[in-house]
Amino acid sequence: MLEQSIKDALTEYFKKMTTQVVYKLSPAEHEKKNELKSMLEDIASLSSNISIEESADKAANGASFSISNSSGETGITFSGVPGGHEFNSLILATLQAGGNPVKIDSGIRRLIESISEKLSFQTIVSLSCHNCPEVVQALNEMSIINPNISHEMVDGGVFPEIVSERNIMGVPAVYLNGKEFSNGQIDLAAIVDKLMDYTHADEAAQQ
Repeated sequence: MLEQSIKDALTEYFKKMTTQVVYKLSPAEHEKKNELKSMLEDIASLSSNISIEESADKAANGASFSISNSSGETGITFSGVPGGHEFNSLILATLQAGGNPVKIDSGIRRLIESISEKLSFQTIVSLSCHNCPEVVQALNEMSIINPNISHEMVDGGVFPEIVSERNIMGVPAVYLNGKEFSNGQIDLAAIVDKLMDYTHADEAAQQ
């Protein structure tokens, strides 16, 4: 599936990994499962630090996988086959789960680390979307930094029922704990700023 030039580049990148990474593939069936499994096997074949195993989550859809490492679950899930513009998102998440440092502003990192409530993000994307990877990668980085945060990338082309049910008109469409959070291009700093407002409003509502 992967061109040799891409395999050669990834082999070099993966040499920087310092810990084991596991792609946990859903045991359920899906028409895209073989394509997804083939992609992951291609990637895993390039490094002894990457392996694939079946997830224990029987409820997960058959075209999804999560990423874990020696410390446990990273909170990152990909639903769909992350090709196109999202291939880089998968590789970056693999490298960061494998020990490569998340390189972000120290002030933003401290804000992310300070979050104590459980936050479950979901981003609906199109593989042809140029703005989607920045959002996906930002939320994946937040998941790596803080175990209270999780993020799922969902390919709307593979799961059109989600697009239809939520009447999504554009991507990336980000949901937080099941509610609409943002739509369109947004960077990490803006996500964190918006999140601070969100969490403070939630705290006020509980008082």
